[in-house]
Amino acid sequence: MGLHKILKIVVGVIGVIAMIFAGIVWTIDSEPLQEEVKALGINAVDVPSSIGNLMTIGYIVLALILVLVIIFVIKGLFSGNAKNVLIGVGIFLLVIAISYFVASDAIPEDIMKAAAKQDIELTPNIMKWVGAGINSFFILAATAIGLMLFSGAKKLVK
Repeated sequence: MGLHKILKIVVGVIGVIAMIFAGIVWTIDSEPLQEEVKALGINAVDVPSSIGNLMTIGYIVLALILVLVIIFVIKGLFSGNAKNVLIGVGIFLLVIAISYFVASDAIPEDIMKAAAKQDIELTPNIMKWVGAGINSFFILAATAIGLMLFSGAKKLVK
């Protein structure tokens, strides 16, 4: 079995697990947990919860994805596809740069109040990077969807 087929299976399994965990997170009602924490006078950060455990799993999956991406980028560089890899990295950095410069650094009043209640320091730079992350996600998602539609339409024409 080729590496491509093994990776497809691994991606499929991770995708199914991610959907299950997303469903669990979406169905958890955090309001009773917050009320119990307030009644006990405990800092919410100290309370272990299933959401925290799922976030840990998310970080582990993200780390695995980053390691795999780095490995395949390096493999692509050494297999003679350096030009294509560098073009891809350049386009990605361009998307990040465009997203950053389009993002707003304004802090909405309700977010500032919520951050102040939890002793979280928000700066315009932090808000700009959050906006850049959201903008780049939408740009990359729209590009991926557009390319999938284009590929499907191209196959239908043939």
